[in-house]
Amino acid sequence: MFIAILTYKKTLSEVDRFLAAHREYLAKHYAAGDFIASGPQNPRVGGVIMMTADSREAGAAIIAEDPFHINDIAGYQIVELTPTMFANDSLKSFLQ
Repeated sequence: MFIAILTYKKTLSEVDRFLAAHREYLAKHYAAGDFIASGPQNPRVGGVIMMTADSREAGAAIIAEDPFHINDIAGYQIVELTPTMFANDSLKSFLQ
């Protein structure tokens, strides 16, 4: 599992110009089974995407398609996570 942490590099008005395209990108990857959860940070300085990917390179390739990335709206930190503790068994089976 990978977590992409987005940090906006532009003003929120510039972010909002690309928000519809970013949401279409998210929808495409949810439909493909690549994304688990996503949303904005609070305060709104960026966002977070939890994703499945076979490798860091595969995750980076998915991120490269994001209109926020293509248009230099956000910077990205990709963190690999190997979950070892879970709140319950259904969450464990879902995340492993």
